[in-house]
Amino acid sequence: MQFNHPIVIQGGMGIAVSDWRLAKTVSQTGQLGVVSGTAINSVLVRRLQDGDAAGDCRRALKAFPSQEIAQKILDTYFIEGGRPANQPYKRPPMFNLESPKALLQLTVAASFVEVWLAREGHNGLIGLNLLEKVVLPNLACLYGGLLAGVDYVIMGAGIPREIPGALDLLAQNQKATLKVPVAGAAEDGITSFDPQSVMEGTELVPLKRPYFFPIVSSAILAANLKKKSTGRVDGFIVEGPLAGGHNAPPRGPMKLNERGEPVYGTRDEVCLKEMAALELPFWMAGYYATPEKLAEVRAQGAHGVQVGTLFAFSEESGVKEEHKAQALKKITTETAPEGGWIFTDPRSSPTGFPFKAARLSGTISEEALYLSRKRICDLGYLRHAYQKPDGSVGQRCPAEPVNDYVKKGGLEEDTVGRKCLCNALMADVGMGQIQAGGVEEQPLLTAGDDLNNVARMLRGKSSYSARDVVAYLLGLDGTAQVAVQTEAPLTV
Repeated sequence: MQFNHPIVIQGGMGIAVSDWRLAKTVSQTGQLGVVSGTAINSVLVRRLQDGDAAGDCRRALKAFPSQEIAQKILDTYFIEGGRPANQPYKRPPMFNLESPKALLQLTVAASFVEVWLAREGHNGLIGLNLLEKVVLPNLACLYGGLLAGVDYVIMGAGIPREIPGALDLLAQNQKATLKVPVAGAAEDGITSFDPQSVMEGTELVPLKRPYFFPIVSSAILAANLKKKSTGRVDGFIVEGPLAGGHNAPPRGPMKLNERGEPVYGTRDEVCLKEMAALELPFWMAGYYATPEKLAEVRAQGAHGVQVGTLFAFSEESGVKEEHKAQALKKITTETAPEGGWIFTDPRSSPTGFPFKAARLSGTISEEALYLSRKRICDLGYLRHAYQKPDGSVGQRCPAEPVNDYVKKGGLEEDTVGRKCLCNALMADVGMGQIQAGGVEEQPLLTAGDDLNNVARMLRGKSSYSARDVVAYLLGLDGTAQVAVQTEAPLTV
């Protein structure tokens, strides 16, 4: 069965690792460049507070359908010349089931800016990646992407059964809702987004409904989503436990190896024959980033591969240059620790999903550095909803101060080993918060197991480009001579 989609999908790595520059570069090669929508409102306001030196954010905001909203954002957050390095970033409000209209407007605009910049000046394809677990901002993020003409929406870290129907509604500028699990409550909560209300009188026209690809870890889940989602599912990303970021937990009881990592077995392997039987295109993700593996999975029915780690350490990724250079130098010149450079931590993520982190000095993958950090939850993207004694809904995070979490009815044992991924991932891309006492948040670089083999991209150099990655995967002359896309994208 033939499908008209790119062969290579660049993974949507948050926070802002898969930024508009990386996505644009990949898209211009004819493959699918993907921007991350995770915490995108905080990304925009921090870029503006850092001065938006090249004027990219402000240029995109000039194209936003509501100039009244755009100007309000600039008035609130833009600092000409950038904030002093020791000055904390001004934070936007945190999300709740009913978030302030100004926060929803900011989120729509931020998602619009990222997708608009990724699409600027070429005719390639752009995708938007979101996490199902970070449910509260998602409708506003989706709508912002649709306003900017996004071509694909990719979503993992959960079961995004409601997203296809939400896309159908948002494309018609209609109100959409999502269920929100509320611990201790008999029923789920509801969060909603109404374009007519949020956009405040802006003339709205019907929008393109993008393709929707959920990220799955089994053919059973894929079949369930195809059959029971609220709207059309167009394909799947099949992600295994060797992929970076959040991984699906092993099927069955959690067992750990001698290093304390989850043990995956044959039950966690995905049958490509069963995936092909669903008659929808699918891409394999997690340690498939070689031309040989690409050819192998295509021969078994896959349309292509999704690749994250190689792109995460390319020149165009959003990772702070200092962190990127340090990681590449260490990995290529030093002996890897036992078990490799990657540790799959069953405890660190507040989501409860296993989370992969690079074992690098100067990051909170170091136990001592993690323990020395004073707990604070000031971004709140990974908070969970819970029912208070009075019946109202509150928010808590197992990575927040332990006493605060317990006072909210959480269990102290759930806080053990939890890390503030929100702040650490912002630090990864050079936008770490300055906390009380002038302490800057430290990074936690996430990557897949393929980080152990990233040296194959360098070929004696100190860095490599995203075009090098595409050329390598497609078996071309791997010297970055992949044509810039100006017309119809390359698909198969």
